Amino acid sequence: MLSRMSGAQLKTKIFADGADIKGILELAADSRIVGFTTNPTLMRQAGVVDYTEFAAELLLHVVDRPISFEVFADEPEEMRRQAKVISSWAENVYVKIPVTTTRGESLIPLVRDLSLEGVKVNVTAVFTLEQVKAATNALRDGNSSYISIFAGRIADTGVDPLPVMSAALEIMKSSPRTECIWASPREVLNLVQADSVGCHIITMTRDLLNKLDGIGKDLSQYSLETVQMFFRDATAAKYEL
Repeated sequence: MLSRMSGAQLKTKIFADGADIKGILELAADSRIVGFTTNPTLMRQAGVVDYTEFAAELLLHVVDRPISFEVFADEPEEMRRQAKVISSWAENVYVKIPVTTTRGESLIPLVRDLSLEGVKVNVTAVFTLEQVKAATNALRDGNSSYISIFAGRIADTGVDPLPVMSAALEIMKSSPRTECIWASPREVLNLVQADSVGCHIITMTRDLLNKLDGIGKDLSQYSLETVQMFFRDATAAKYEL
């Protein structure tokens, strides 16, 4: 369970990202977690074997907040079929559709069709402003939706994601039912950064969620605690020189 955040109150909404059922259900008890996301990679890492069974168990408990499940095909028509099945599971379900196939072929036409047909789409693996523009145009007249921009991975390339996210949010103003997700954050600072540009949502793994207590912490006190930790560990190890 997360303890209460200190410091300035942030407006960016926090979605928990993961596939460990026990961990998700624990986080579901925290009112500050206002949504959930998962993906096939996280599911495989968590040892999920049966996709439908996994989703059904989560949806027994997560009934009042949005939760995203991803299609796992690579052909548009099979993606369409899977998206319809996933969408039918519950009203709070969003369906993750990657922005392209594994061959780099755009899935924006599929995104547009699904959204117009009432599916709540979460366009994922978005990295460029051109992709943001295309997804925004596709979603403008459809159902409630998300665009997940992988700001953390953008930063991994040495590019500052803040200007990208700011520009993306400006583009997305033309689609008021579409919210921007800051995906793949690398540190708690990313939550503060997301809030500073007005990003609607950030996804955070359990490891990052556990660090939220550090927001607003006095740095002198943090320094002292770090010195004490080093001393305790050295003493416990019984090192000698």
